[in-house]
Amino acid sequence: MIIYSRNRRLRTNESIRSLVRETVLTVNDFVMPIFVMEGQNQHEPIASMPGIYRRSIDLTIKECRELFDLGVKAVNLYVKVPENLKDNTGKEAWNDNGLMQTAIKAIKDAVPGMILMPDVALDPYSIYGHDGIITNGQVENDATNDALVKMAVSHAKAGADVVAPSDMMDGRVMAIREGLEDAGYHNVGILSYAAKYASSLYGPFRSALDSAPVDNNDIPKDKKTYQMDFANAREAINEVLKDVDEGADIIMIKPGLPYLDIVAKTREITDLPIAVYNVSGEYAMLKAAAQNGWIDNDKAIIESLTCIKRAGADMIFTYAAKEAAILLNN
Repeated sequence: MIIYSRNRRLRTNESIRSLVRETVLTVNDFVMPIFVMEGQNQHEPIASMPGIYRRSIDLTIKECRELFDLGVKAVNLYVKVPENLKDNTGKEAWNDNGLMQTAIKAIKDAVPGMILMPDVALDPYSIYGHDGIITNGQVENDATNDALVKMAVSHAKAGADVVAPSDMMDGRVMAIREGLEDAGYHNVGILSYAAKYASSLYGPFRSALDSAPVDNNDIPKDKKTYQMDFANAREAINEVLKDVDEGADIIMIKPGLPYLDIVAKTREITDLPIAVYNVSGEYAMLKAAAQNGWIDNDKAIIESLTCIKRAGADMIFTYAAKEAAILLNN
């Protein structure tokens, strides 16, 4: 038998493989999540995420300069809020002189070309660790939206390029868009966490910010009343379409690797840019396996991020952004 069609012909060597490669990962694809803390010349390692730190603003600026020099042009900002500034309203979130606002101003002054995407959610500011205001033992949707609008406008005032609501309240994209328009911030974008699942893979992140829901019988013990059920796919499409209609500029799917089917389905229904969050648990698992010698760290990073892009992502939020940029640049 003569085999006329041999797929292996196009796999013979790296040169031919590179010519026919369908997906190409570049440094332009990355957004680096960054944790900011109070103080000067301070950095604290996050035990569950090797290589990741909480940094004071001065060291955060240094990190942003290094990232920008490597070609990483966007960062996603989070702040570790002191306990004495937490309450149930989250009012510190829209303090124009708060840690987040001060960090945004300082980074934008120091690295003007860096795109700043601060997180918009109340959990770092909440005494309960929830993304919204608690009333009668429940997360109150509409009151939370009012708070998120104040937060987003405050970020825009400080110099944010894109606000990133990660809370999963109903109707918050439209509320934030209207708030930004009313305040004159017509060019500030909204990156909406449109399909954010109630995942077990957020643990390292919550330890980094001390933002896990508190153990209190009077309030929900988890975030399942607003984050999505991981068993659902059609619901994700519903959420995405609603946020598109409400004025989102970029759509986020979170987590990443276990949810690539959702990324692919979303790519089929919208032409908006899609962001995918390669979350803390995914990063921690890769690092743990690499530290034990079970996988090759560098190869696993590039493979996993390429697979996320292959599924339809236009940008990838990843704690491995700096590592991956170094690998790709070399």
